[in-house]
Amino acid sequence: MGFKMGIVGLPNVGKSTLFNALTRTAAAQAANFPFCTIEPNIGEVAVPDTRLDKLADIARSKQIIPTRMTFVDIAGLVKGASKGEGLGNQFLANIREVDAIAHVLRCFEDGDVTHVEGRVDPVADAETIETELMLADIESIEKRLQTIVRKVRGGDKEAVQQEKLLKAALAVLEEGKPAREVDVDDDDLRAWKLLQLLTTKPVLYVCNVGEADAATGNSHSRKVAEMAAVQGNAHVVISAQIEEEISQLATDDAAMFLDEMGLSEAGLDRLIQAGYSLLNLETYFTVGPKEARAWTIRSGTSAPKAAGVIHGDFEKGFIRAETISYADYVSLGGETAAKEAGKMRSEGKSYVVSDGDVLHFLFNT
Repeated sequence: MGFKMGIVGLPNVGKSTLFNALTRTAAAQAANFPFCTIEPNIGEVAVPDTRLDKLADIARSKQIIPTRMTFVDIAGLVKGASKGEGLGNQFLANIREVDAIAHVLRCFEDGDVTHVEGRVDPVADAETIETELMLADIESIEKRLQTIVRKVRGGDKEAVQQEKLLKAALAVLEEGKPAREVDVDDDDLRAWKLLQLLTTKPVLYVCNVGEADAATGNSHSRKVAEMAAVQGNAHVVISAQIEEEISQLATDDAAMFLDEMGLSEAGLDRLIQAGYSLLNLETYFTVGPKEARAWTIRSGTSAPKAAGVIHGDFEKGFIRAETISYADYVSLGGETAAKEAGKMRSEGKSYVVSDGDVLHFLFNT
């Protein structure tokens, strides 16, 4: 089950520098001019989880396989993108393909790095991109409403449902609000997702600060925090420059560097974890002498669906799941001890997997 987070923002806010740090590669050219990223760069990164290392140590697993998240570095947006300005059309097409948006905002002062608007105002930058996405959604909705008129008149149920949802989204957008503020009934959720409106994507604001502000943030990042709180969105404070430097260091050297900077953990770890939370994701584990592996699921996933993440046949032929909580597995020292202590449960098809569950699936072939 793959999840994609798009890294977006105005030109020269640090998107590509952040992407380089995330993927520990130089795949995305970081340069001081707009549109240095022409094609979206894609990189998969491991989701940090100390629990996996602990489980592997207990089980003496030969291999450790973390769960992964995909990040997409998307070309910089400018005002007028909804009308095709800059690389607008390409930007909008690329952003439709991601599950969530990591919106990088410039929260640092640097006269050597140009800003397309000639000033540092992260809240205004956020509003610029949000406005362009809303304008693009409005245009898309108006076109779709025109194309389904005949089907609606003919009583086509899907078209009628689509029209209702499109009009609800349009009403909110015309009030200057993103489509994610539409209150959608459970029966309409599937059709709503199929609309793929840009402003339904959950947003994580990434405040890119200078090295000196990495630990505490600054006045710019605090304004972003206030904006995010009002919107109900999340935010993290990161120095992309520091993160790129850390990504090139050995583990011990990186830990020492973080300590010198007054940071308890890498900002990228917080970014990935925040993205994981933003997408409402959880992790379960499969553990044995061969490998310890983390698997990604959405919160509220049933045991058969969770099994299907490993292989479709596991879901089709699901019998039951042998389940041990992470806490019990660790405190008792492994599967055998947990089983002897009566902490291994046999769960059926209705079981909803909990974050941290250690699972073994039984299924018919």
